[in-house]
Amino acid sequence: MPFRLLKFALSKEHPEPRMFQSRDRLKSSYDAVIIGGGGHGLAAAYYLSRDYDMSNIAVIEKGYIGSGNTGRNTTIIRSNYLTPEGVKFYDESVRLWQDLSQDFDLNLFYSTRGHFTLAHTDSALRTMRWRAEVNKHFGIDSEVVSPDDIQSACPPMNLACGGHAPVLGALYHAPGSIARHDAVAWGYGRGADQRGVEIHQQTEVLGITVQSGRVTGVDTNRGHVSTPKVLCAVAGFTPRILDMVGLRSPLYIHPLQALVSEPMKPWLDPIIVSGSLHVYVSQTARGELVMGASLDPYELHSTRSTFDFAEGLAAHMLELFPFLSHVKIVRQWAGLADMTPDFAPIMGKTPIEGFYLDSGWGTWGFKATPVAGKTMAHTVACDRNHDLIQEFSLSRFKDYQLVGEKGAASVGH
Repeated sequence: MPFRLLKFALSKEHPEPRMFQSRDRLKSSYDAVIIGGGGHGLAAAYYLSRDYDMSNIAVIEKGYIGSGNTGRNTTIIRSNYLTPEGVKFYDESVRLWQDLSQDFDLNLFYSTRGHFTLAHTDSALRTMRWRAEVNKHFGIDSEVVSPDDIQSACPPMNLACGGHAPVLGALYHAPGSIARHDAVAWGYGRGADQRGVEIHQQTEVLGITVQSGRVTGVDTNRGHVSTPKVLCAVAGFTPRILDMVGLRSPLYIHPLQALVSEPMKPWLDPIIVSGSLHVYVSQTARGELVMGASLDPYELHSTRSTFDFAEGLAAHMLELFPFLSHVKIVRQWAGLADMTPDFAPIMGKTPIEGFYLDSGWGTWGFKATPVAGKTMAHTVACDRNHDLIQEFSLSRFKDYQLVGEKGAASVGH
């Protein structure tokens, strides 16, 4: 580091303000409590304070800000979903993403790359055409492209894939983007903090008080607080919170692993996804390859990573990009994917008055951060589900009104 830069960094004349304040204690009561200090919880706090003038809010996080799935994902942003409900919801999120850096006055490294979902079989290609038609119907920029188009956009790719899974085409989604996940949490956290929201890290929820079917308070390891509204946004830990209020859900929790390579010179501009090979990859501004695969095939509430995953993913990556055989892996991680039977989220009001749910995000939660925060803020403030999340209610499983998003969600994060 140059001496002049180090001197500037250590100078008391140019102090860098903290992203958000460190709170010593909880107040006795709040207008709302948000459980979970990840992207969704902080986004909801941000929009509640900005759009609805609700600042007497506590965000309670068991670990540190962004320690859950917000900091354990592969940062892909897209809206090329299969169902009308999903397309409209995620398209609004893409629109919000494009202005976030300006809203926060913070560089999120938001970068539009284009997103290729590869088809290796005739049936996969039919699904891509189906998705393209649904997308176009709602004004989403998606189209099915040929192998030649894919090769032109990504010359180093081996379209033969070792001869056993040749690429027949792809769904190309031009708005596909990536962003820096940590900065998203910091931006929402700082914005909420500046508007009076209290962020309490290293604070664990031990219980939720419910009287006559209505939320009245939250018990934590730092004391009890009274509140008429509680928003649960804890991803893979959702079943544990639901137990506290006597609710059940169809969520099942699987680890989802990812890894990153050493930095390389830029060569991969688009985002590449292959459902058949169970691999997806993008390259960061620093030159690292961020790679992931499908869910681990067993239910487990753990964020440990495995050699088996790294070995399998490396083999699939080399089928697409044989020249990467010398590239080193520098780290890997795992998150908890809270999956639903229809691969769509669970959002909105619940049978417990004042208890709201933002869960079921599986492998697609990061891209929904802005729209989830905005719609849940509306729902909490108005005590009415936002129009964009009407079909994502918990009651749909009881009423057999499933959304059916599996064809666009599985590995295409």
